[in-house]
Amino acid sequence: MWFLYLLECNNGAYYAGITNDLEARFATHISGKGARYTRANPPVKMIASKSYIDRSSASIAEAQLKNLPRNKKLQYFEVDNEPS
Repeated sequence: MWFLYLLECNNGAYYAGITNDLEARFATHISGKGARYTRANPPVKMIASKSYIDRSSASIAEAQLKNLPRNKKLQYFEVDNEPS
């Protein structure tokens, strides 16, 4: 099982990523050892996540999410938009 997640960072920005272990990945971001962006802008909280059957599906969903404007990102997690 893979997950798409959305973090809110200390500068108010969103950060999206994928993982197969949400708790461990969030802890990595918090500790300053995650992605370059979250090392510079530490996350405040995880605001959404969604599960996918495999890494490929999660990666497609991540790309779709990253192409959305900020005001549509949370809505992405509320609708069924499985990658085809």
